[in-house]
Amino acid sequence: MLETYIRSRLAKKKILLMTHIVIGYPTLEASMEIVRSMVDAGVDLMELQIPFSEPIADGPVILKANQAALANGVTVDQCLDFGRRVARQFPIPFLYMTYYNILFKHGVDRFADGMQAAGLQGAIVPDLPPEEATDYLDAMGRNELSPIFIYSPTTSDARMNTIAHVAAGFVYCVARKGVTGDQTDFSQQIGDYLGRCRAATHLPLALGFGVKDKADVDFLAGKVDIAVIGSQTLRVVENHGVEAMGKFIRQIVNQK
Repeated sequence: MLETYIRSRLAKKKILLMTHIVIGYPTLEASMEIVRSMVDAGVDLMELQIPFSEPIADGPVILKANQAALANGVTVDQCLDFGRRVARQFPIPFLYMTYYNILFKHGVDRFADGMQAAGLQGAIVPDLPPEEATDYLDAMGRNELSPIFIYSPTTSDARMNTIAHVAAGFVYCVARKGVTGDQTDFSQQIGDYLGRCRAATHLPLALGFGVKDKADVDFLAGKVDIAVIGSQTLRVVENHGVEAMGKFIRQIVNQK
């Protein structure tokens, strides 16, 4: 199970690193090389985003990658095959990240059954609230998969408790209001928010939205269990090419 893996890794490391790719950006072949580079550099787990035309939680960097992948003709079936290949080839947990339209059209049961057969560990569906997730939660539970839900600084304590009752694996804490990729001020002010998150759930906590370098990860060590780097990895690919990914990750992982 995903939570068991995370806790076993935390017995050896103070904080884990989760990265995020958009499947098919810049190409399917390049996506495979990015995954390989990240795993070889020491990433602990990874989100695989199935591109969608209206990724409402994502900022301009990830939106652009989604649009480019779709323009290249990447399909949901190709993404699911990609997930199957990486889950079987690499020894870390992989999660799908996408929006509910994808699951609804594909079929929620079929999607979850396929995830389990492929060796995926869970999914992040940011636009699906728990109150409307009965079919999804049933399908994920039947397949022993982790539905990852989200806390934000504006989430009330009562709402955090509601989410904690249905989440599994870990809870994804967004560092601020807004979308991915914007600047985040990592300061002591985040401590009160994370304290509320810790009080609401026994699950490990991941934090993303604005995590971009070693300094951010170092600041989060001891405060959360997983640092999530998403938009910055896409910037590295766009500005420096796929071949720069390994060096970028090693600068973070090897010095945490």
